[in-house]
Amino acid sequence: MKNFEKYAELLIHSGLNVKKGQLVIIKAPVEVYVFVQILCRKAYEAGASDVKVLYRDEHVLHQRYLYGQQEIFETIPSYETDFYNMTSEQGAAYLTLVGEDPDLMKDVDIHRITKRSKAFRQATKAYRHRLDFMECPWCIAAVSTKSWANKVYPGKDDAMNRLWQAIFKVSRIDEDWEDRKTYFASIVHTLNMMKIRTLHYKNSLGTDLTVSLPEGYRFAGGGSTLKNGLYYYPNIPTEEVFSAPYKYGVDGTLYSSMPLNYNGSLVQDFWFRFEKGKVIECHARKGKHVLESILDTDDGSRYLGELALVPYGSPIQRLQTLFYETLIDENASCHFALGQSYAECLENGLDLEEEALAQKGLNQSSVHVDFMVGTEDLQIDAYTESGEIIRIFEKGKYSNVFD
Repeated sequence: MKNFEKYAELLIHSGLNVKKGQLVIIKAPVEVYVFVQILCRKAYEAGASDVKVLYRDEHVLHQRYLYGQQEIFETIPSYETDFYNMTSEQGAAYLTLVGEDPDLMKDVDIHRITKRSKAFRQATKAYRHRLDFMECPWCIAAVSTKSWANKVYPGKDDAMNRLWQAIFKVSRIDEDWEDRKTYFASIVHTLNMMKIRTLHYKNSLGTDLTVSLPEGYRFAGGGSTLKNGLYYYPNIPTEEVFSAPYKYGVDGTLYSSMPLNYNGSLVQDFWFRFEKGKVIECHARKGKHVLESILDTDDGSRYLGELALVPYGSPIQRLQTLFYETLIDENASCHFALGQSYAECLENGLDLEEEALAQKGLNQSSVHVDFMVGTEDLQIDAYTESGEIIRIFEKGKYSNVFD
């Protein structure tokens, strides 16, 4: 149980950074209720005023998507949206534990899932705004469940334990996360001081992409800082530093380097072609219809909202394991995200409303879908305002300018 205690401590104190008197919301698969009990104790010990747990059963959810009336995916009842909008107004901290079967939803109409997701985001705009604009801490973390473990480690009698051990390892439960904070801060500072205009990505898969950054861009990474100064980690594990592209400044071809599992549907060997920021063509060996459903979500879903740098050779990549869970897989590789951008990726962005952010070139969308592009031979060159060309990634890793 020692590792479970360490992991819970990490999620409550570093992931959420719970403060005295704060309400904590935990969303979790029902299967991990024993670990949730540890989390609740840690939250109360940290000073939480109360802990609310929302359990979910993936099989019940699966049945709902298969057999539920169409209208329940298009309209969200007020009793559900009020919970999120009202608790966020109180400054609650939100911990979401993921660990669902990657294959469970493969027989579900993907449009039901995307409609539900879009409707929920629209109905909880107040909640989303408080999370996106750094008013409430939130953290997404992984837990081992039987169905997920059997997918990652098929045929292994100890699959669940193997997955737990992998989660502990990639989450760096034995490391000093203050040192991690310093590491990320150094990289972020170097990138922000470069005054980059564009980034050029190239690798042997076929990626040849130019990405412009908005004026006043900012890289962030590791953790994030709330408006009240509290530092927390939205994702555990995390290996990335990230920024937002200029919405209309992406041109070229971009190949995925790993499969994408989107709401239980697998997309493999896919690529996009961009012109003036917009996806004008996409292909996939498997799951093209899933990509198209994402791209057709709204006006912003065909544009990029995030670019993230992750050095090849991270602890996750070294495991040489596909986890079928974006939370972990994205931290094995440089990645991009279709859809919503983050206001913290623009100077003074947290003080601006969505319309002003859009005017400055930050994409707005109801989706945010990460996909991996990093490879062992990825090269990224930064073109600066002064006309200098600086290689920031060489052979899939940070170059010596970060030494």
